[in-house]
Amino acid sequence: MNVFKLKSDNDHVGNSQSNSKLSNLKLAFTQLNFDTWIRLLLIWLFLVFGATGLGWRLYKLQIVKGDELVKLAKQQQTYNFRPYIPRRSVTDARGNVIALDKVVYKVYVHPVMLNEDKDVVAEKLATILTDRDKNEILKVLNSGDTGIVLARTVTEDQGNSIKELGFEGIDLEKRYARFYPQGELFADIIGYVDTEHSGQAGIEYSQQDLLERDLTQLDFKSMMTVKKDGEGAIIPASLPDGIVQLDDLQLQLTLDTKLQRAARDSLKAQIKKFNAKRGAVIVMNVHTGEIVSLVSEPTYDPNNYSSYDFALYKNWTVTDSYEPGSTFKPINIAIALDEGVIDSNSRVLDAPSVVIDGWPISNASKTGKGWVSITKAMEDSSNTAMIYTMKKLSREKYYQRLEELGLDKLMGVDLPFEATGYIKPKNIFTARDIETAVSAFGQGLSLTPLKLVQLHAAIANGGKLVTPHVVKGLVNAEGEIESSASLKTKQVFSPESARSVNLMMQSVVANGTGKAAQIEGYHIGGKTGTAQKHDGRGRYKADAKITSFISILPSDDPQYIVFAVVDEPKGANTYGSTVAAPVVKDVIKAIIRTYGIPPSYTP
Repeated sequence: MNVFKLKSDNDHVGNSQSNSKLSNLKLAFTQLNFDTWIRLLLIWLFLVFGATGLGWRLYKLQIVKGDELVKLAKQQQTYNFRPYIPRRSVTDARGNVIALDKVVYKVYVHPVMLNEDKDVVAEKLATILTDRDKNEILKVLNSGDTGIVLARTVTEDQGNSIKELGFEGIDLEKRYARFYPQGELFADIIGYVDTEHSGQAGIEYSQQDLLERDLTQLDFKSMMTVKKDGEGAIIPASLPDGIVQLDDLQLQLTLDTKLQRAARDSLKAQIKKFNAKRGAVIVMNVHTGEIVSLVSEPTYDPNNYSSYDFALYKNWTVTDSYEPGSTFKPINIAIALDEGVIDSNSRVLDAPSVVIDGWPISNASKTGKGWVSITKAMEDSSNTAMIYTMKKLSREKYYQRLEELGLDKLMGVDLPFEATGYIKPKNIFTARDIETAVSAFGQGLSLTPLKLVQLHAAIANGGKLVTPHVVKGLVNAEGEIESSASLKTKQVFSPESARSVNLMMQSVVANGTGKAAQIEGYHIGGKTGTAQKHDGRGRYKADAKITSFISILPSDDPQYIVFAVVDEPKGANTYGSTVAAPVVKDVIKAIIRTYGIPPSYTP
């Protein structure tokens, strides 16, 4: 009994211990499931709140701010800019380039960043920038720490040489500039472009539409949009069609470089000799109106235009009118011949002086030769004979013929800022004889030098007014003209009258005041002019005159009008025959050499 009891007690104790362990195990398991549940719940809550936050953020990005972000993305992925489209080059009649766009650099230095001694840097830069010495460059390097402009414009070769030096602290800003290889030689015609690359004078201004390439050939007008990759580089496929297919057209002028240089050299020398205010030379083809040379002095260098007086930018042969004096007499004789009041064999009265409406008018020589042929009157440039001739014509008819010549109208030249001439209103011109009298010898009316050339070309070509011009047209790489202007002509004199006046002008050079322009072997027509200058207050200056000479080459087969005018020459012997005629002679010789014009006769 006791044994059994003991065993039972021991079993009870063992069972109690087992139950206790089981309870502990259950408790631990229960505790473990609670912790896991808590963790899982926390993870679940984190995921739910995270997904909710992402959803809300996505909603705000795509719905609330969608349009704004799309716009920002496009701004980051695309680039809007105005591409540089080079202006077309300009050439002379022989294809020599006289204006083009070229690469230049603006040089900045940052002395604080230089990796070499300043003396070394200055010395090496001076070997490249030959117009600057070492000390001058060193002074610039010592003038500040950063962002100092060392040179505003250096050539592409100079810029590349500076790059090759490998100096840190030197930046080069690439840009394009208009360059005129001939300097001042064509400044009167070509003009210049400003810092914005916009034409401001000459054909750079008047022919802007031809010189600027047509942007309508591309898929953009003024701004171009391209796409960029992740590194900011332009994606080629995004470039507009035709961006690399710009035309190779050039603007060709009618001018000849050889003649231009010959004319300018002769004019310069004569202006210096007579200490004149200014002067000009014009050479024009009488049949086409092509101007093969046009120079005026003083002038300027379009590569450095800002260093010159603004007044020099205009071409005064186009923009200024003047009273032509005796060079207008051939025009009046052509009118008188056309109207039948004289013929080529008529005799006219060359008196020493006449009085018209109380005004005394005399010849320059203060003498007269009585009754002479109209040719002799032209040879001697008689004022009184011209008054006698034009008085045969009614005032109304004379005024009508002057109007038909277009003195007060634009010619339509392709150079900018053309001025008109001036004739008095009809009621004033026809009221008294004095108006027709002074007009008979080229005073009391005004015109531009180029207009006078146009009128004399009509005498040379059989009576037709042609339009003076310097632009031949746009030419391609093969030299073929692809675009040119349509020019008008107008018959203003009969061919017979024009031919008669031409022969009279030939006699002026052979026997009269134009002898200074004679060239052996050639028939040359011409007419001198020495006109008083108006003071703008109804009187003429006593100490100022304008001298000129106009010529037809050759007079037996007219091809060119050559005109020289010199304003306010100083000295005692200053006339059209002494000041302007020698310039014309020099230019005629250059024309003969340049174009191989054969002699009119064997000396």
